[in-house]
Amino acid sequence: MRIVIALGGNALLRRGEPMTADNQRDNVRTAAQQIAQITSGNELVIAHGNGPQVGLLALQGAAYKDVAPYPLDVLGAQTEGMIGYMIEQELGNLLPYDVPFATLLTQVKVDADDPAFGHPTKPIGPVYTKEDAERFAKEKGWSIAPDGDKYRRVVASPRPLHIFEIRPIQWLIEHGTIVICAGGGGIPTMYDKDHKLVGVEAVIDKDLCSSLLAHELAADLLIIATDVDAAYVDWGKPTQRSIAKAHPDELEKLGFAAGSMGPKVQAASEFARETGKDAVIGALADIIAITEARAGTRVSVGEPGIRYYS
Repeated sequence: MRIVIALGGNALLRRGEPMTADNQRDNVRTAAQQIAQITSGNELVIAHGNGPQVGLLALQGAAYKDVAPYPLDVLGAQTEGMIGYMIEQELGNLLPYDVPFATLLTQVKVDADDPAFGHPTKPIGPVYTKEDAERFAKEKGWSIAPDGDKYRRVVASPRPLHIFEIRPIQWLIEHGTIVICAGGGGIPTMYDKDHKLVGVEAVIDKDLCSSLLAHELAADLLIIATDVDAAYVDWGKPTQRSIAKAHPDELEKLGFAAGSMGPKVQAASEFARETGKDAVIGALADIIAITEARAGTRVSVGEPGIRYYS
């Protein structure tokens, strides 16, 4: 199968964990151990989040007063290289020497008139207490929003429309390469009034871009790896139930939270609806069972309704 794997931010830095290079590498190593189990006989493309990393780079840049902070598109490109390097190295330490890897800086087209630019929603950087977040919002002009019991900086998250490097990605896959691309949702770009491609101060949602990537590559399966084993209804309540399989139309009616499971459900539903192929939301630790349709929430147009795990 041709499989696109969208690694959630928890695969790189866990919530509340110090954002050190060692912690990130440890988490990447754990993710690589799971991904390595499904490399044989499959074509793999790996995308990943970058919210904590791009936020950290922005904070580090702001601390240096002699140079204006680099814009988010440039920071996004930096995180693609940094995270791709770690994924390549950790997977390479597990797989045969002759397995080739490539990390591609991936420019993604967005619309300059996307309403998201007026309504920042994408969380980046570390979590803060309410008091600290409000102080940073006042000092730095940030937009902030709740994230669980904490707060984070939020930035614009326009919808991805096209992946410019799709042809070299396709070529590499066809020649047996494991490709790491569209990191952090890709580098947000758009055409200016002179029809020149320029970067955009934004961060694209990783799951929506992974869905687009899987669609444009004609992938057989999209795996959205997260820190829970499935999508749940009544999450955190005594009545919670995990969803085994669902038609996208029915799944979207359940109204998942925009800041957590919502984008994953949207991305999985769009891929299934537009391609007729399946998307699965589940835990990275279950990746073999996911590929064998034994774990995760499988989003499919193959049958109506919703089926729950017993």
